[in-house]
Amino acid sequence: MGLFRFSNSIVFVVVFGLMNMFGSGFGARKLAALYEPPPVAIGYRNGALLDGDVPVSILWYGKFTAAHKAVLVDFLLSLNSKSDTAASNAPPVSRWWSTVQVYMKRAGKKEARVILANQVTDDSYSIGKLLKKLQISELSRRAGSKHGGVTLVLTAEDVAVEGFCMSSCGFHDWDHKSKSAFIWVGNSVSQCPGQCAWPFHQPIYGPQTPPLIPPNADVGLDGMIINIATLLAGTATNPFGDGYYLGSPAAPLEVATACPGVYGKGAYPGYAGDLLQDGTTGSSYNAVGVGTRKYLLPALYDPVTARCSTLV
Repeated sequence: MGLFRFSNSIVFVVVFGLMNMFGSGFGARKLAALYEPPPVAIGYRNGALLDGDVPVSILWYGKFTAAHKAVLVDFLLSLNSKSDTAASNAPPVSRWWSTVQVYMKRAGKKEARVILANQVTDDSYSIGKLLKKLQISELSRRAGSKHGGVTLVLTAEDVAVEGFCMSSCGFHDWDHKSKSAFIWVGNSVSQCPGQCAWPFHQPIYGPQTPPLIPPNADVGLDGMIINIATLLAGTATNPFGDGYYLGSPAAPLEVATACPGVYGKGAYPGYAGDLLQDGTTGSSYNAVGVGTRKYLLPALYDPVTARCSTLV
């Protein structure tokens, strides 16, 4: 993405299986050609990965309700949860994260265990509602970035970030002083949901299939979950630009951005794939988390099968 020399951006999670052509860094998703699986395996460049205990801090910038925060925090807590999901007949979020663990094992690293650390709220918009990319790094430090950890900088729907909706839906980068990674994702619901919250909103390009009902009844929030998941997987396996990726260091495909628009088996441009459906709400999902949470998570590139791996 693009903040420093390497910065992974999700450029338009334009998901209907459109190939990402990156803008200014790793993992950026942009609209271009129809998606095709990577021709060769994602390679390891022998750099550091985020393994072992990975403290994750959150900087909430702008107005987020307690309900919003709970959904997002529960997603993070679900990554390591081994709770029984037999009653729901759906795969757990931790199974999705297990693909990241395969990359760790192949590199001779410990499993990555996400630990929820600090949470800081800035609902007074202390540096305004129009942010430059470089200010995201400043915000990440406020949450107490830790070495070997990740800070999520999450901006509310009324905050505009440089490049948001024009070239990206989020990005990851790192603070060169603290050697800590950070991720930025914005709520796109009032700015560009057709670009950054598909398949929960009508796309602005491509096949105009009906949008899906989001599992947490919030288009912007459920779109953020997809983008956070995409970037968290990329950050864990390529935090400093010399981990796992395919292609050029300036525009790499990472473990999730290599599989844009794929959420279930049978996915194709304009169709997210065969998903699970809640019998009461009609919402679509492919994973369950702690409590009764349901989420839609992106496919990850499986280094064992050399294919995009879906939960359903």
